[in-house]
Amino acid sequence: MSEYPIEISGLRKQYGSFTALDGLDLQVRRNSFTGLLGPNGAGKSTTLKILTNLQKATEGSVFINGIDVGKNPKAALQGVGTVIETPEYYLYLTPIETFAYIGELLGMTKESISAETSELLEKVKMTDWADKRIGTFSKGMRQRISIGLALLNSPDVVILDEPTSGLDPRGMAEMRDILKNIRNENHDLTVFMSSHMMYEVSDLCDRVALMNHGKLLLHDDLYNVIGDSDHRSVIVKFAQPPSDDVIASVSGLANVIGAERSGSSMRVSFSGGMDEEILLFKQLGELDIGAYSMSESQNALEEKYLELIKESR
Repeated sequence: MSEYPIEISGLRKQYGSFTALDGLDLQVRRNSFTGLLGPNGAGKSTTLKILTNLQKATEGSVFINGIDVGKNPKAALQGVGTVIETPEYYLYLTPIETFAYIGELLGMTKESISAETSELLEKVKMTDWADKRIGTFSKGMRQRISIGLALLNSPDVVILDEPTSGLDPRGMAEMRDILKNIRNENHDLTVFMSSHMMYEVSDLCDRVALMNHGKLLLHDDLYNVIGDSDHRSVIVKFAQPPSDDVIASVSGLANVIGAERSGSSMRVSFSGGMDEEILLFKQLGELDIGAYSMSESQNALEEKYLELIKESR
């Protein structure tokens, strides 16, 4: 089995005189959650459409699980779940009926469809609306159904094109929670997701590919991208705003350079790499100060992103 379930080689796409993709090369590591990050017009959606055979490349090739999508799309996409652009539904159907319809098209048995539908509707938090007509759903609810359908046939690769696009803040937060749970519960799944939002990529992904003007600028583990300096920062969240005493306690921990309160969160700057971050996480737990989560700061990714975009102009 290849280490790279998605392989893109020399990909070019011309729309008349406009070059949307300019010799893109990218290999997506198996079992990773890779974010394809870039500004609007960078070529992200075009890349995913070619991967899913919705568009044809001008030059180059794309492979999924070693099968050339352009030459044998049915076989290449057999084990792939996708959400590309805004999904369209038969609005008079319910989620249960929609899952049954798609399941039959995929050749699944009725027993398998029924079992998967129940589990997936729970995963995407749509159980209470299982027998309601999709025509009455908000965009966020329909997007959740789309994620469930993408997972219906137990794919080993899932391709998502800006899954939170067009959602309100609550819908975006709910979608990120769903995707986090899917990532945490499906360790054998490879997810390739496009986005133009840095906080979304830093929150969900373990690898990041940065592109602009149809070219790949960088592809690496997220930790390496945001951790290539001696000073790093993380966001620590609390149930209640941390007191001055808590700020002082955290500031005194090993390798910590400074701690700054922001509402019920704290930005902690520290020196070192992954080992030092693991130690910091352990020390925060030992302090018993009411911290319930720690995540990477977006600033480092944003700085790297803007630096590379500026250089590629």
